[in-house]
Amino acid sequence: MALTLYYHPLASFCHKVLVALYENNIAFEARMIDLGAEQDRATLSALWPFCKFPVLQDHTSQRSVPESSIIIEYLDRFGEQNPMVPRNAEDALQVRLWDRILDNHVHEPMQNIVLDRIHGSQGDMAGARATIQTAYGLINQQVASQPWAAGHNFSLADCAAAPALFYAHTLEAFPEHHVHLHAYFEKLIARPSVQRVLAEAKPYFPMYPFYSAIPARFL
Repeated sequence: MALTLYYHPLASFCHKVLVALYENNIAFEARMIDLGAEQDRATLSALWPFCKFPVLQDHTSQRSVPESSIIIEYLDRFGEQNPMVPRNAEDALQVRLWDRILDNHVHEPMQNIVLDRIHGSQGDMAGARATIQTAYGLINQQVASQPWAAGHNFSLADCAAAPALFYAHTLEAFPEHHVHLHAYFEKLIARPSVQRVLAEAKPYFPMYPFYSAIPARFL
């Protein structure tokens, strides 16, 4: 197998990459990493010193590719049927912008809230929750007149949106009046690639600190 993905099936940034892989039916070996296991941490650290997943290893070029957005753009070399980053420069800029908005203002504050629960620090998460709600409003406006986060085609931005919104909505509900956000989320989770990722994550959901907030339809 030319590609190996070092990941965990519960991890949201890994979900982001898995969606891209499944969108274009790219063959890869899945190598699950348990960060609590010394040997697994050593394996991951050898590929990426920050010891964070996902990391993609391309055995043909002997290259290790870290960071979910970079991995997905790298994967466009292997899957031609639906590029996750458009060839057109202006379209690509829009996709990258929304990838950053979703990662920085939904995904990361969501993870901060989850980590606070895991560590039992009981910090003030009001700022993180407010950031997520502000992002919800922007996303609601963005998808009001287009089917996907950055235009008419499913892209890197939607790969970022799927896990970010899935986990974030267990922490901060989508406001009822954000009807376009609700519709977009339903379209995302109906996507076969996203359904496959969630199905693979399902056995691990009980490990999620806010497991009780996951809607029954996903369990």
